[in-house]
Amino acid sequence: MSPLFPSLILLFFFFTTLTFPPPSLSQTSTFIIQVQHDSKPSIFPSHKNWYQSSLSSISTTPTTIIHTYDTVFHGFSAQLTPQQAQNLELLPHVITVIPEQIRTLHTTRSPHFLGLKTADRTGLLHETDFGSDLVIGVIDTGIWPERESFNDRELGPVPAKWKGQCLAGRDFPVSSCNRKIIGAKYFSGGYEATSGKMNETTEYRSVRDSDGHGTHTASIAAGRYVSPASTLGFAKGVAAGMAPKARLAVYKVCWSGGCFDSDILAAFDAAVADGVDVVSLSVGGVVVPYHLDVIAIGAFGASDAGVFVSASAGNGGPGGLTVTNVAPWVATVGAGTIDRDFPADVKLGNGKVIPGVSIYGGPGLTPGRMYPIVYAGSTEHGGEGGDGYSSSLCLEGSLDPKSVRGKIVVCDRGINSRADKGEVVKKSGGIGMILANGVFDGEGLVADCHILPATSVGAIGGDVIRSYIASADKSVGSVPTATIVFKGTRLGVRPAPVVASFSARGPNPESPEILKPDVIAPGLNILAAWPDKVGPSGIASDHRRTEFNILSGTSMACPHVSGLAALLKAAHPDWSPAAIKSALMTTAYTVDNKGDPMLDESNGNVSSVFDYGAGHVHPEKALDPGLVYDISVYDYVDFLCNSNYTTKNIQIITRKTADCRNAKKAGHSGNLNYPSLSAVFQQYGKHKMSTHFIRTVTNVGDPKSVYKVTINPPEGMVVTVKPDTLHFRRIGQKLNFLVRVQTREVKLSPGSSLVKSGSVVWFDGKHTVTSPLVVTMQQPLD
Repeated sequence: MSPLFPSLILLFFFFTTLTFPPPSLSQTSTFIIQVQHDSKPSIFPSHKNWYQSSLSSISTTPTTIIHTYDTVFHGFSAQLTPQQAQNLELLPHVITVIPEQIRTLHTTRSPHFLGLKTADRTGLLHETDFGSDLVIGVIDTGIWPERESFNDRELGPVPAKWKGQCLAGRDFPVSSCNRKIIGAKYFSGGYEATSGKMNETTEYRSVRDSDGHGTHTASIAAGRYVSPASTLGFAKGVAAGMAPKARLAVYKVCWSGGCFDSDILAAFDAAVADGVDVVSLSVGGVVVPYHLDVIAIGAFGASDAGVFVSASAGNGGPGGLTVTNVAPWVATVGAGTIDRDFPADVKLGNGKVIPGVSIYGGPGLTPGRMYPIVYAGSTEHGGEGGDGYSSSLCLEGSLDPKSVRGKIVVCDRGINSRADKGEVVKKSGGIGMILANGVFDGEGLVADCHILPATSVGAIGGDVIRSYIASADKSVGSVPTATIVFKGTRLGVRPAPVVASFSARGPNPESPEILKPDVIAPGLNILAAWPDKVGPSGIASDHRRTEFNILSGTSMACPHVSGLAALLKAAHPDWSPAAIKSALMTTAYTVDNKGDPMLDESNGNVSSVFDYGAGHVHPEKALDPGLVYDISVYDYVDFLCNSNYTTKNIQIITRKTADCRNAKKAGHSGNLNYPSLSAVFQQYGKHKMSTHFIRTVTNVGDPKSVYKVTINPPEGMVVTVKPDTLHFRRIGQKLNFLVRVQTREVKLSPGSSLVKSGSVVWFDGKHTVTSPLVVTMQQPLD
């Protein structure tokens, strides 16, 4: 999904680079203020009074506090001018002042595809009672509570540990909660401080979902079994979430203007205080240093409290360096395909057939009839004052009704949403639409619930169609024609999984020594619950109603991992968030259902570790991983020290006082006990280079076990592991090993890099524990 506010995101990137805009600017923005923990003078009855006093001391202009935070963060948020923000940061009890970012949403068969079968008498679902005592906190756009996916039949009482509440609001009485939806809160203070008062004719001042994204992600994580389920007749079957009996706590932070940092932090604060076990966050923005990243700070506080945090990797793929939510204490989830698609092919007048996909469920085109076809990018088809570029994208007002009426219109992908293009074509009198990928999108196809007969085709197919139109237009008396043939739902698709074209890719822009994304999970064409008052296309003119909708995005992949984490936590209550993530990563796979290396949807080539991280999640294997790589809070502190964060910056992120001298003596940032290994070599004329990784594994498998190592070195490199055998005597025992990587200089042009990957695998005859190893050789510009 492209950013809702690209200009604002660039503006906030500027803010975070300079910390504050020039003091001459007098407009206010929202800032998040961290203060010293437990330093409140006794004269103030509450922290909020003290914070208000701090604001009064730096300005005579009344300033209202938006939120206060006291669980994952200690401080408050407020609207300030840049000068006020600078003055506030000078107060002795203020640690830092962080400018707010606006984040965007990263927006059934997947349980079956993942091997989660209800008929099995053993396995992850049955061993955990389907996650019944676990609570998943979903930070998103809210929920539509009446959906069958959220019924509480046969669920036991609300877990005794739960401290949260159901906050009533517009069209959301307290009775909207039940034994399934056990918590509901909304946070709009940051949104309204920046965007003005909410328009309550189009949005609910409550947890009720007016967008659909939150309802969809919540049901992927923890939806109950619902049958029959389908979207407009497509994907018929049983709908189910990953942890069907897990409880849901819903925290609404995303509104029509976006998802605001101050509200997101308030949701993290509330979720951890309420007692959630897992936080699912399908939201992201630009990557900034962790001490300026409110999601990273909130997620650290959650992880410190034992809460697993799963976040979407972003939809900026297939380009590199696009991955977001990259902090090592977050499970960063990319998207893959499942073995189901919705073919809708284009048949051209010259007999050629171009494969496409669609979820159009309305009146189709007349079978056997060919329709005239036009490419909207030809300037003669543009609207009044239009240009070829605008009309090629089918932007609002760009099409000439006289040129497109009664025809199938080819629109290029980009700028406006895919569904919006169909609305533009329909309003202009077009009878159908072909949505063609650009070169950047490659061959990745997303099926949409279009409001007119329409299909999506890849970049190569788009070129074929445009060439056919152009050549036919040049022939005297020849009219280019086409039709769209809708073929319904196809199961058993091979190959699958494939890395989705849109899924954001590494390397990690902030910490190249930490491989991101961590894993991929199903994220393309996923069926899940949908609100009653939102059309499946998501556009206002769509008055169709459906209980389920099919969406794509890393937004859909993230809650798959959130639900799986809840199941693993139920099976292993003593596991830390890092141990759960390790189990998911070391048991992930990198081959498809044909037994071949997993492919990249955008170009059909073999995918890489920067596309999928450790691989595609394998829930049943994650239940019994054999060994885990655990990480303590102080390991993260050492990692930040070795990543050259200052003591103050580390305090902002972790609320811990760091002594970086010992950490730097002990090693480098790549020595964080992470389940993947990433080395970056700057060549600088060196002929030989080497580095090492120290890792500690904890035995969670069989008491007496012997693991032997298999090394798959990156091509042309020497990798050694010492010791090469690990002897465990008991469960819970920890053993260390060292991985050394040696390589020689390669010829590279200045500023370029070369990436090679391999793996380190431990095996005891039963458990296979795999860590990807990626080595990046960089040639500096000078």
